[in-house]
Amino acid sequence: MKNRYLLTGGILSTLVTSVIVTGYFWTPYSTTAMNAREKMQPPSLSHWFGTDNFGRDVFSRVMQGAGCSFLIAVLVVLIGCFAGVVIGSLCGYFGGTADLILMRICDTITAFPAILLALVIISIAGSSVSNIVLALGILFIPSFARVVRTQYAGIRDLNYIKAARLEGVSVPRILYAHILPNTLPVLVPAMTIGFNNAVLAEASMSFLGIGIQPPMASLGSMLKDSQNYLTSAPWYALGAGFSIVLLILSFSLLSEGIQVSRNE
Repeated sequence: MKNRYLLTGGILSTLVTSVIVTGYFWTPYSTTAMNAREKMQPPSLSHWFGTDNFGRDVFSRVMQGAGCSFLIAVLVVLIGCFAGVVIGSLCGYFGGTADLILMRICDTITAFPAILLALVIISIAGSSVSNIVLALGILFIPSFARVVRTQYAGIRDLNYIKAARLEGVSVPRILYAHILPNTLPVLVPAMTIGFNNAVLAEASMSFLGIGIQPPMASLGSMLKDSQNYLTSAPWYALGAGFSIVLLILSFSLLSEGIQVSRNE
């Protein structure tokens, strides 16, 4: 109870996750059915976030859009983290020419704006959920690789690692059973930051029209569609914008709370 970050983050993340999971199986209204008689209705007991310019329930579409953003962000972080751990661990532990080449490749990837590279990849491969996940996952590899490489380079010469080598412990076991657990205090916050960045990246791509395509709902595309109604129907933009902020804030607070608990 003394850790307010953990308490607040836990409550918010549980609430957000519950709404997202529920949205995978049920929404109050159809997210695609149009109703001309209920266009641009303000928030009410029937429509918590109001309706959009096609008479669709905004809250239902926010549930679906948040679910898409959450799933994409999780998959992107898993791809980036897994590949980053493999690359970073090998580079940090062995060093040498392979380290130099792989790190220069990572530098080349990060030298260009992530959204620009994602635009190129999606334009070539096509706009689908799998391509979005793959494109963003590749772009997130360098950040995880650098974090892991730094940790491995600092741990590989410690006494307990030298002792494991003398005892004949295999390299994979040293890399992922002895060293990897000691990188978690740094890797977990990096995953949280990556999750937040992935949510924003997906929303940005959808806002630009190359992310999630209609009729599937997306928080980014909802923000784009609401631009013409900011004064006449502000609830349209507030619903999607508030959802993005709440999704990012809840997991950021949870991560901060975990770090505070570990330090105590």
